[in-house]
Amino acid sequence: MKKIVLIEDETSVVSFIKKGLQEKGYEISVAFDGRTGVNLVQENDFDLVILDIMLPEMNGLDVCKEIRKTNKHVPILFLTALGSSENIVLGLESGGDDYLVKPFKFIELVARIKSLLRRSVPFSTPEIEEDETYNEYIFKFSDVTVNDYTKKVTRAGEEISLTTTEYKLLMYFLNNPEKVISRAEILDAVWGVNYDLGTNVVDVYVNYLRKKIDHYDDKKLIHTMIGMGYVLKKP
Repeated sequence: MKKIVLIEDETSVVSFIKKGLQEKGYEISVAFDGRTGVNLVQENDFDLVILDIMLPEMNGLDVCKEIRKTNKHVPILFLTALGSSENIVLGLESGGDDYLVKPFKFIELVARIKSLLRRSVPFSTPEIEEDETYNEYIFKFSDVTVNDYTKKVTRAGEEISLTTTEYKLLMYFLNNPEKVISRAEILDAVWGVNYDLGTNVVDVYVNYLRKKIDHYDDKKLIHTMIGMGYVLKKP
């Protein structure tokens, strides 16, 4: 059973979401303020966080940043009444993986949760014997290797630790090698946002990924195509 923590101070919203998700088979924990939410996430292994922004004790953006200091992988879904493009950008840039605006349709909330859980890095993975290849999970490009079963990423044999969003971004590049990808396409594929936010969140995360993947000066893989987007190509 997947474990979800809901960090939300409105009791009516908590009651509605908790009951609905329990009926869908999820185990739900609740925190009614930001500080308690941070403590819950730090002390437990949750599969997903649902997070409001306007919270007592600590606002949701700071909660997200605090969680990301110690947990790079747990998916964080912002669920808030703050629906401006600026708010969405702040949520994503603080470390959130998705953003849903209140009022919302419960069916959409469930769909977002399922999508994030499918793409998330598990807290534990089954042991794999050394002679087991799981070739269908292996992605290779140049000297980068990704095992999508264990979520292990290496370049030139060196293991690289990525956040959930960085990992999704890398996988999107690996599934579209040598193809120029626009910022709008990346927003849609990685964040599920199908319109231009007028933000540099894509550029910010590409830069994060480059710092980890492309620290070899003469072997850059991610290239900027001015006015068009980005492309993953061999050095």
